[in-house]
Amino acid sequence: MLKHLLSGADLDAATATLILDTAGEMARLAGREVKKLPALRGRTVVNLFYEDSTRTRISFEAAAKRLSADVINFSAKGSSVSKGESLKDTALTLQAMGADAVVIRHPASGAPHTLANWIDGSVLNAGDGTHEHPTQALLDAYTMRSRLGRVAGLSVAVVGDVLHSRVARSNVLLLATLGAKVTLVGPPTLIPVDIGAALAPGTEVSYDLDAVLPTSDVVMMLRVQRERMADSYFPSAREYARRYGLDGPRMRRLPDHAIVMHPGPMNRGMEIAPEVADSPRSTIVEQVTNGVSVRMAVLYLLLGGMNR
Repeated sequence: MLKHLLSGADLDAATATLILDTAGEMARLAGREVKKLPALRGRTVVNLFYEDSTRTRISFEAAAKRLSADVINFSAKGSSVSKGESLKDTALTLQAMGADAVVIRHPASGAPHTLANWIDGSVLNAGDGTHEHPTQALLDAYTMRSRLGRVAGLSVAVVGDVLHSRVARSNVLLLATLGAKVTLVGPPTLIPVDIGAALAPGTEVSYDLDAVLPTSDVVMMLRVQRERMADSYFPSAREYARRYGLDGPRMRRLPDHAIVMHPGPMNRGMEIAPEVADSPRSTIVEQVTNGVSVRMAVLYLLLGGMNR
């Protein structure tokens, strides 16, 4: 097992499958009266978040606590970072406190890789800039396997703001490793040139959502990240929704077994219609639930189950 989880590219098929299988075991805890395991008792996990987060931060915190780890939550707001403290000095502080694992979200792409060179403990990338978000890709793969019984051979359409999406990059890498066929869909301005070939050979690109839907087993909608946009990438929100939003009529073009995913948070009415987000095909709430089990599995394997 790896010491760090920084990228979807870090995972080969065997390791990814081990994490998914372990997550299945962790999920069974949710049905028990006592949901805790003593696996990481005495270990310290630090959640180091330089960006706002709800799902990911709470998910990692819940995962660590269910494994009986001691959890320290660090937010850049209200800390010495606001006084100008560098990432390296923060890392050295965490090292001095004996952190066994640091879960980091940072606006700069590559920050987790840099942090891994400065501390002795494990580093888990919870999202770095527009680069990657590997545990999101793992929970997405787990959700696909739970709903459809497999990942290998599935046709997955990743739709929307691929340019700014760390979720898209990690999913392309992991799903290709697990044998799925990925098609990136969106306006030309929001899909980087040659991104498919650069990340995983065989990844396809389409600018026509309607053409892709009838053959898709999974449609993963991405949030339009306006906070990262300095320029105008499409004429208007209405035009984007008309061409690339998943509404009721488009959902009905999917095969009967197909599912709809979204990493959250959603722009309801833009990339996804409320009737789709709340439909039986939607796995959005399941993804949140599965995120805790997958992150439990990752923490357990990095700190407990495989590295002793």
